Amino acid sequence: MPDDTFKEFVLDQLSALPDLRAKAMFGAHGLYSDEKFFAILDEGRLFFKTNAETQTEYTDRGMGPFTFEMKGKAMSMAYHEVPPDVLEQPHELVFWARRAIALATAKKKIASIKTKPLAKKTTRKRA
Repeated sequence: MPDDTFKEFVLDQLSALPDLRAKAMFGAHGLYSDEKFFAILDEGRLFFKTNAETQTEYTDRGMGPFTFEMKGKAMSMAYHEVPPDVLEQPHELVFWARRAIALATAKKKIASIKTKPLAKKTTRKRA
């Protein structure tokens, strides 16, 4: 794969994260810390998970979302490209990565809460 050098660079920069690994997916790589999917490596670029609050830090620096084509339509995901100056500073990159991991963790908790069935309301009859 042509971006293996970049992948190894990113993994080295993020080596302070627990149980860090890259998993091949659809011609790119997903980055995981423990079981949390928090980043995408694609075509020599790194994207971190974002939400409405954190994405402005990326867009204010001119960094766009991860995009792909599906069934002839351009799609984007809640992952934004990491600014080059952040990528070059391991401590700063790890800080940004930890925020992305926190979002991945929060998202997982919210999804599990939403999938729980609602308890039935019981009504008592008055005597």
